[in-house]
Amino acid sequence: MTQHDAVEVIIAKRDGGELSDGQIDWVIDAYTKGVVADEQMASLAMAILLNGMNRREIARWTEAMIASGERMDFSGLSRPTADKHSTGGVGDKITLPLAPLVAACGVAVPQLSGRGLGHTGGTLDKLESIPGWRAALSNTEMFDQLESVGAVICAAGDQLAPADKKLYALRDVTGTVEAIPLIASSIMSKKIAEGTGALVLDVKVGTGAFMKDVARARELAETMVALGKDAGVHTVALLTDMSTPLGLAAGNAVEVAESVEVLSGGGPADVVELTLALAREMLAGAGRDAVDPADRLADGSAMDVWKAMIRAQDGDPDAALPVARESHVVTAPSTGVLTRLDAMAVGLAAWRLGAGRARKEDPVQAGAGVVWHARPGDQVREGEPLFTLLSDDETRFTRALASLQGGYDIGAPGTTYEPGALVIDRVS
Repeated sequence: MTQHDAVEVIIAKRDGGELSDGQIDWVIDAYTKGVVADEQMASLAMAILLNGMNRREIARWTEAMIASGERMDFSGLSRPTADKHSTGGVGDKITLPLAPLVAACGVAVPQLSGRGLGHTGGTLDKLESIPGWRAALSNTEMFDQLESVGAVICAAGDQLAPADKKLYALRDVTGTVEAIPLIASSIMSKKIAEGTGALVLDVKVGTGAFMKDVARARELAETMVALGKDAGVHTVALLTDMSTPLGLAAGNAVEVAESVEVLSGGGPADVVELTLALAREMLAGAGRDAVDPADRLADGSAMDVWKAMIRAQDGDPDAALPVARESHVVTAPSTGVLTRLDAMAVGLAAWRLGAGRARKEDPVQAGAGVVWHARPGDQVREGEPLFTLLSDDETRFTRALASLQGGYDIGAPGTTYEPGALVIDRVS
């Protein structure tokens, strides 16, 4: 690999130039090895945020991040693979019912997931509320579970795109999280290195999402779909609404309980709708779209896979889930129609109750969270429960209540409510 100089690479991007393949390969490799200092990479990340990257640069940056670690290979499995990635939202428990559902349709799902940070929940935090369940699996355990059960949700190993792990932490503390080339390459380097055959991206849009407007969300979706195609992975993206939180619960154990309801053939309509929409895209990408996933929810086979998946990772799917020690009910201030429920307000409340973390090393409470008793369009009555706040620490209720203030609107009785589409657009 040709030697370059960090300052030369920074100046090239600072001045709006294109980085060569050699410069990109060198700077990612050197940063991973500690040759390029954090302050130099922070400067380059800011230059990328301000001046952008073209498709070739982003593709090469992603390839270099993949090359910093190992690539997984599932070609030896007896069935095709498909995976889903969400850009993060509130009440977004979709991975939990989705992975076993798609597996019940004959497609293996290697779902490498993460932990929550800030107002967005983490899939691993949710599953760790199940007694005994473990997130860490070896590659051999993962492969064996995919062959025998068909679905695995676990933590990514340290050797999967290690450059991304280092850069992600740096972006978090240097104001460069928003750079679309860096978001896209971060997500796609891990997903391509994971070795899945088909990938469906759930790009959230709205107040509770990272991308607040449709134009930016579409730009991110198009960038990621292009990266997937360049790498030979069948990739599609759905833009989905995150102005209202998904389902009726945000937290850890409360979201597991809601996911189990969906797998039992019930659950909130929006969670079922999005789970089925993503399942159909995953099955189509894997060439198995002759199967209707709705049938697998109805006949109980998705639930069977869920239980097998939890047991395979030492969890007890039949054990009682943790319950928060304290609860606080918020009642409706007036009678009428709930016309707005802000996802960010609910997400911040759940975080402040202990369901999420401010720093990566913070612990989370399994039982903490928010349950809402009405969704936009529903009738509410003055004095009846609107939210139930859950926490092990009652001193957290004050700040959670402050988060919810101004986070919902109640219209007069008879107010008509027109719901927006849950799936806004499709990018392929």
